[in-house]
Amino acid sequence: MNSEVKSAAARAADHRIARIEGAAPGPTLVVVGGLHGNEPAGVAAGRQIAPLLRQLAERLRGDVVLLVGNTRALARSRRYVDVDLNRHWTPNRLESVASGDGDTVSEDADKCELIEEFHDARARSRGDMFVIDLHSTSAPGAPFVTLGDTLRNREFAMAFPVTIILGIEEQLEGTMLSNLNEQGMVTLGFEAGQHEDPASLANDIAAIWIALVTAGMLEPADVPDLSEHRRRLELAGGGRRFVEIRHRHPVRPGDGFEMRPGYVNFQPIARGETLASDWRGPIRADESGLMLMPLYQALGDDGFFVARVVRPFWLGVSRVMRRSGAAGVLHLLPGVRRQIDNPNVLFVNTRMARFFPLQLFHLFGFRKMRWTDDWLTVTRRPD
Repeated sequence: MNSEVKSAAARAADHRIARIEGAAPGPTLVVVGGLHGNEPAGVAAGRQIAPLLRQLAERLRGDVVLLVGNTRALARSRRYVDVDLNRHWTPNRLESVASGDGDTVSEDADKCELIEEFHDARARSRGDMFVIDLHSTSAPGAPFVTLGDTLRNREFAMAFPVTIILGIEEQLEGTMLSNLNEQGMVTLGFEAGQHEDPASLANDIAAIWIALVTAGMLEPADVPDLSEHRRRLELAGGGRRFVEIRHRHPVRPGDGFEMRPGYVNFQPIARGETLASDWRGPIRADESGLMLMPLYQALGDDGFFVARVVRPFWLGVSRVMRRSGAAGVLHLLPGVRRQIDNPNVLFVNTRMARFFPLQLFHLFGFRKMRWTDDWLTVTRRPD
């Protein structure tokens, strides 16, 4: 970290809303709100729940750390100041900031401060580490969960009676949760609803209570109105189901991107339907599916996502295949080879292995890392 970032960090507001240490050892749950500065509900949820958790400290197993994300953008009510903080956790960017090489931006200071908080939480932790990243969207719609597709993350997410999104990490590079997941933490993103909707705050509070019980940090009887929190999310989210991201439409500066009005999360769309426009003309759906996170705000790199429902059968198949150890022989397939020093990275020649769709590798826990000419690189995290 260079001196410029350090001085910015010294002037920054404290990211920590509260740290509550339980009377007994147990996991650590870190809750982050406001990683985007125009999403205040998660921060408000942390501030509201902190005094209640202090009252429960004698019954709490483990520790709870409640954090604010992008303090500088929140002060301006903007998604970000210079760059999207939740796309800035790539290995190259982290190394550059740590070494002091290259230019720095406002989000580098917030990121360094958050990293210090995570290091502190991990050093003090008396058990497993769980992280929830609280978000909201510019379009109305039901709350939902996003996750990096490991079995531990899936198990954690199953406690939330809302739609669970798979595959978003293949579409987004440099997210905070992806970085923390690589470090072995159980992670989950929670999208509570529309930014300024009062229901989003209530949904975030419900999600935190459910997470505490799911992680084994509180007994269900310890949580006031736990059944009501679950019922709230079930009614708002429409019940649990899995969907998979199929497409992301990126937005670049100067595109003149404009989403057609009226879309909400999980609204069905048809192939060929005009969804938006930019300087090139109309933007139409490549396939039928479900609309997700349409962009109705000034800042943002994601115009919209298209998703489709995944049958529970395939999730069961995936669980069996991952636990079977069969992933260890995928490199024996024609056109597939693995990285010499890392068996969790495979290189797929898509000309030779064209009969092996990406979904096959998904079943074994591999995700798309990059696609270069005829070579697809896939990687997985240990389950």
